[in-house]
Amino acid sequence: MQPVLRHAGGKLAGLTIAVLLLVCALYASIVYGVIGTSWKTAIDAYLHFDGSNEHIAIKQLRVPRALIAAAVGASLGIAGTILQALTKNPLADLGLMGINSGAGLAIVCAVSFFSVSSLADYTWIAFIGAVGSGIVVYILGSAGRDGLSPLKVTLAGAAVTALASSMIHALLLVDKRGMEEVLYWLAGSVQGRSLTLLGDVFPFMAAAWIGAIAISAPMNTLLLGDDVAKGLGQRTLLVKAVAGAIVMTLCATSVAVAGPIAFIGLVTPHICRYLVGGDIRWMTPFSALVGAILLIAADIAGRFVAMPGEMPIGVMTALIGTPFFIYAARKGWSGK
Repeated sequence: MQPVLRHAGGKLAGLTIAVLLLVCALYASIVYGVIGTSWKTAIDAYLHFDGSNEHIAIKQLRVPRALIAAAVGASLGIAGTILQALTKNPLADLGLMGINSGAGLAIVCAVSFFSVSSLADYTWIAFIGAVGSGIVVYILGSAGRDGLSPLKVTLAGAAVTALASSMIHALLLVDKRGMEEVLYWLAGSVQGRSLTLLGDVFPFMAAAWIGAIAISAPMNTLLLGDDVAKGLGQRTLLVKAVAGAIVMTLCATSVAVAGPIAFIGLVTPHICRYLVGGDIRWMTPFSALVGAILLIAADIAGRFVAMPGEMPIGVMTALIGTPFFIYAARKGWSGK
């Protein structure tokens, strides 16, 4: 499949449009909701705060959740792109590969058994859970004579996800207090999160974003195959290790802030391949912007579907991603 944007000029123009769409999405997230406001009201909330419901909603709720949704969406988009390139599996996703569930299980265990409540601890615990589940999936997906294959990795990811999810539900049923503390978090949401939460994990996110850009060229070479990459002088094991560390970091920080959110990492790389092709150097910045736009859009939609209540953002991304996953699985579409 030929990409829509074939030349560098068109891709740069596409990036500019994506940035403008992201700004529009942020504007809509801040202004629209149960309490209708305007851009002028949003500015006044910071320059001339008067304690009104509109100013409180904007300053303490709308702006933090918009920025958190953008950061988490960008992280999930980049992680999905790297993961699909690393596994050569167009159906790879942080949720489908068991990575999100592993991180979630680690946090639920920490809350249930050790009463952990600090976000800083959440980040490292989620990182350990993500790494552990990723290693298990890799081992299971590599078992057998034919070694690693996309089908076996997908099946291994599904098995680890089912096991981790079952253990999470079992722990929550046993520990009622733990259920109250983490049940809303497990659904995946950016509601009620403060900018302090984002600030605690943002340095790790930003470092992973920079790392993803830095390894985009080696990842392109790796897509040619290990033998070709080694023939060109690439240290394939090092590239894979760094790419895996980046994926785990993006997963851990996203889960720590917003809970397990699936399918953004699945859908985003396919959209980016359709736009710019399989060049990871272009896919990485596009996936950050597209992922951020998709998650903000899902958050906005969740406000209106069940108004005056809200639908968790994890439910909205599942409504978007599940049909796409079924379509991609049936067609065997790799986006190429």
